[in-house]
Amino acid sequence: MGNPQAQRIEIRIQELAQLFNSMDPTPFHHKDLDPDAEEFIVSWAREHPREGEFEILIHVAGGASGDDMAAVGEALANYFAYRAEHTRREFRQLLRRGRDSLAIGLAFLAVCLFAAEQVGRLSDGAFVSILRESVIIGGWVAMWRPLEIFLYDWWPLARRQRMFEKLARAKVSLAAPRTPPA
Repeated sequence: MGNPQAQRIEIRIQELAQLFNSMDPTPFHHKDLDPDAEEFIVSWAREHPREGEFEILIHVAGGASGDDMAAVGEALANYFAYRAEHTRREFRQLLRRGRDSLAIGLAFLAVCLFAAEQVGRLSDGAFVSILRESVIIGGWVAMWRPLEIFLYDWWPLARRQRMFEKLARAKVSLAAPRTPPA
């Protein structure tokens, strides 16, 4: 069933309503997923290799119609596309914060280096040397956050965005309940 290259995520529920947030009044195809259902799907998606696409197979014990399959597929695609866009906005905000932090950090570092140069001209004592080095270290510490953002913080957001985009494209299938042999 489905794409042999796709990574399958299987969900077993009693009825389709379990997938969606019961407090969300929007129409079925725009409903938010239930937080537990989202966490289940996302945690399984993280377990699969990053390559390839996803396929979501939903086993509904109470059964579901063909109309339900189309509606659930559309609802999941809409929800995960929304989550991908939300993560994309978070990513842009992080980079904007990184640029602002970098500008502030570089300005502060320049002031600290200039101040350290001026302190170094005062005299050659141990106290002056400690003060000079402390001012330089303070300037470099101000660069910590921008470097952390640009070296490390963006990776998880980019990875999560790609995962949500793949989940939005996932083929969704509903499995009919098995009837025991007579």
